[in-house]
Amino acid sequence: MKILFVLNAMYVKGQGISQSALITSTYLKRAGIDVRVLTMEMPGSDCPKPDYPMKKFHFPLFQKLIESQGFCYASSHRKQIREAVAWADVIHVMEPFVLERKALVEAKRQGKACVATYHLHPENILSSLGMGSWKFANNLLLKFFVKCFLNCCSDVQCPSDNVVKRLNNFGFNGSAHRISNGIEIEDNIVPAVPQTDPYIVVCVGRFSLEKDQQTLIKAMPLCRHKDEIQFVFAGKGPKQAEYERTTNKYFTSGILKYKPQYRFCSKSELKELVRKSYLAIHCATIEVEGLSIMDAACQGTIPVVADCSISAASQFTLSPESRFTVRDAKTLAERIDWWIEHPTERKEMSSRYIGEMKKYDINKSIAQLIDMYQLAFNKNRQ
Repeated sequence: MKILFVLNAMYVKGQGISQSALITSTYLKRAGIDVRVLTMEMPGSDCPKPDYPMKKFHFPLFQKLIESQGFCYASSHRKQIREAVAWADVIHVMEPFVLERKALVEAKRQGKACVATYHLHPENILSSLGMGSWKFANNLLLKFFVKCFLNCCSDVQCPSDNVVKRLNNFGFNGSAHRISNGIEIEDNIVPAVPQTDPYIVVCVGRFSLEKDQQTLIKAMPLCRHKDEIQFVFAGKGPKQAEYERTTNKYFTSGILKYKPQYRFCSKSELKELVRKSYLAIHCATIEVEGLSIMDAACQGTIPVVADCSISAASQFTLSPESRFTVRDAKTLAERIDWWIEHPTERKEMSSRYIGEMKKYDINKSIAQLIDMYQLAFNKNRQ
């Protein structure tokens, strides 16, 4: 079966959709699926050249804002799109933007099967404009996504039950498949012994409004054990300078004993950091699935996650001590203190998390995706 992945920037580093698509395509190829990619070319980099390369599109006035959020957009040349779609049996779109819309229109013209992955809530986009909490605007944008993108597809991969429920409430008329993006699970993994002098508390994710690292920053001075903790933020993004100014003040004024660290890690560096960490904090107010928490939990690192209606990440927690009300810094500080004061419970729960995460093995997700492709292909032939 020949699958065409369509997304704006598959080879941009540090972007969740791109990383997920790259890993998924790699595993599909290992499973014997012929995968090609229609995406933006990254000239002058060490990234591979796409099968169907597109040039970068520059938005007048808004380009700097877009790039600060970790996004890039591709130009959409009809000849390339037509050629790519003609090659494929199934078109798999990853985002609800112009390039994907044109690919879907061309696929319909050629009579090709189409599927999608729901990677973005509308809030992920509007939060960068300060409109993340504008319910009317977000609902309107989601209705647009459903009408102009998802309803052009017979089948949609939904990484969480949260997404399935939301789509069904907004007029999606295709088949929603609950398929995790999946994580890479090592064989016979055992919990690492975390560093405790000082304790490392890590927060992984892009530094942006919707990831809400601000709540962890507010919780820092409220922790009883703050003098025993090294806070580490792993990622990059537009809010980094602001966050560093605040946390550096905590350190220079003596509120914190250890200066908070900010790092952008490679895959191997991030794994090493997470395995040394005592806790992994996830404050996001918007999350389609929560791969950073899944990656931490599968190493046996205990997650502490914000519970929010449009964030699916709290579904991976196994006890109330690993959840706190979104934006509630006081409760988050209490959760951090509780785990430090209960090392026996932490050790026991660490093994449970490793076992629980095995159900999200990417190999299982790939098998389910292949079934979805075959289903979409068969529907289209009928």
